Amino acid sequence: MKNNFKIQINATSTPLASIFGSGFLIIVPILAGAVGHLSVLAMAGVCTLALAVGSVIRFNIRHTEPILADNPPESTLSIERASDLALILAYVISVALYLHILASFVLGGFGADTELNENIITTAVIGMIVLIGMTKGLAPLEFLESWALLITFAIIALLLAGFAYFDWTTWQSSAGIQMPKPLEHTPWEVLTILAGTLIVVQGFETPRYLGDEFDSDTRIKASRWSQIISTSVYIAFVALALPLTHLLHGKYDDNSLIELAKFASPLLVTPLIIAAALSQFSAAVADTMSATGNMEEITNHQLKAKSGYLLIGGGAIALTWSASTLEIVALASRAFAFYYLLQCFVAFTVSKSPAQKAGMLVLAAVLAFITVFAVPAS
Repeated sequence: MKNNFKIQINATSTPLASIFGSGFLIIVPILAGAVGHLSVLAMAGVCTLALAVGSVIRFNIRHTEPILADNPPESTLSIERASDLALILAYVISVALYLHILASFVLGGFGADTELNENIITTAVIGMIVLIGMTKGLAPLEFLESWALLITFAIIALLLAGFAYFDWTTWQSSAGIQMPKPLEHTPWEVLTILAGTLIVVQGFETPRYLGDEFDSDTRIKASRWSQIISTSVYIAFVALALPLTHLLHGKYDDNSLIELAKFASPLLVTPLIIAAALSQFSAAVADTMSATGNMEEITNHQLKAKSGYLLIGGGAIALTWSASTLEIVALASRAFAFYYLLQCFVAFTVSKSPAQKAGMLVLAAVLAFITVFAVPAS
């Protein structure tokens, strides 16, 4: 029994590490700028959409994988292969995003966060990952994922406690709690900005590709529990952080969480920066390995890992110098939305239920909207 519990914990840690990889670092200022006091409701909406997509991923683990392993229909196989290609592109964008955020938080801690400095640091770290991958391989760095998750949960717990204490003392004071006012946006702009936040809850799909390590039941539970846990934490995090955001006076940056932590307690700033650096580096390594593995599988191992590392690193560096952090957030959301859209189509070809098929088409339409219209927060 204990062994089964340990296996489930190990399986669940992978999607959790991915979901919390960057989302908690950037989501509060994005939502505060877009919808102000409605941020908790917006976060709940994003998580609800993610739960719906997660149900499709879990459907594919349960029903599609056995079909793919045994003479699948051509339509199912073709869409699945296309989704694998889409996922590689999404991983490349994610690598650039994670390391942009790493650079932003590290530089923000020293008051040196400029676009040029971010690009230089990001490029240097990508180059280091590629060099390690081509010379020694990235497998020895996999242990960072577990440590990064533990440290991330620890800093989230500290931030939740700090924000809760600030909220309580503010509520008790004569001034009372103040909620942020959103920036000037039209309803269409708000909708497209929220569409660009899907990346913050991305990661629940990773059990889909852990079939060599865990059985289908374990992977389905891992995906489901990772979403239940992350939804609870995200909503609580946004709710407790929101009363501090008016202190930013409408200036919402990708590393504004540093300022929010400083308002709660200056002692939280250094642990936050350390957690951000470790989690983003670990997530970048994991996505580089995943993208390389997918590329090898798609090419029937004609493409070697060393070449994969070079291609992924080159693509991430090119993106680094052509877009800002918030632009990459929206682009990553669009890339993952397209991947999820294709997964909906894969499930559609397998499902026998008219109600399920209708639901998948509705969800696919929402994901198509995100793929086309998601924009960065401004």
